[in-house]
Amino acid sequence: MPLHIAYGDPAALRARCEVATVRTTRPEEAAYEPGAVVPSGQWRPMAEADVKAVTAPRRPLDSTLVEIVRPPFRDDLPLEDLAHPLGDPDAVYLGQALAKPGMTTTTDNYEDGRLIGLHLDNWDKLSYADKHTGRRRICLNLGPGTRYIILGTLDAQAICRAVRDHRFPHTQDYRACVASGRPIRIFRIRLAPGEGYIAPTEYLLHDGSTESQDQPSAAAFWLGHWPRGVLPSLV
Repeated sequence: MPLHIAYGDPAALRARCEVATVRTTRPEEAAYEPGAVVPSGQWRPMAEADVKAVTAPRRPLDSTLVEIVRPPFRDDLPLEDLAHPLGDPDAVYLGQALAKPGMTTTTDNYEDGRLIGLHLDNWDKLSYADKHTGRRRICLNLGPGTRYIILGTLDAQAICRAVRDHRFPHTQDYRACVASGRPIRIFRIRLAPGEGYIAPTEYLLHDGSTESQDQPSAAAFWLGHWPRGVLPSLV
């Protein structure tokens, strides 16, 4: 299934989304791993056709749906406990990550510090056939700056079919697909402090971004199985 975003107001969705394509990094971009997938840098406003393309079917599979939400953050509530009332007793708090301002993508390889670019998560270690059933991730932007979530339109199973690998979807499959010349569109969604998302980061190409921002942004993350609508939508 491709990228599907839950929304009620298309104008509100378009107001916070932009569209681009991707490329692989060049050898001189030493901050990145070789062949990493990054935005092409040519962002454009979301058009009506883009809204139609990400509109979920009448009965979407919740585990593959993206929601733009306002998580219930309170100063008196430990972040570890934020997801407890949301319906998954086994939800996991993953911790926080701080992104400096002006970063095209934000995730690095902890072993050598190089940026990995747009990627797939693999917390659930799911095979090709089960990749669409993984847990979704909640993100809360703690600020002080605005940040983005970038999401690819082709899901992990589609990419595996394209590269003829039906075993375990991996970030490298996306890199091979982009390097071969196949175009992949991406959407970036703006998130102000206090805003967040629920997204299938095991299933969709993604990363954070603080591009064009002049303040850092900390984000907190949780992983779990949550039904659609468990948090108030911003769109």
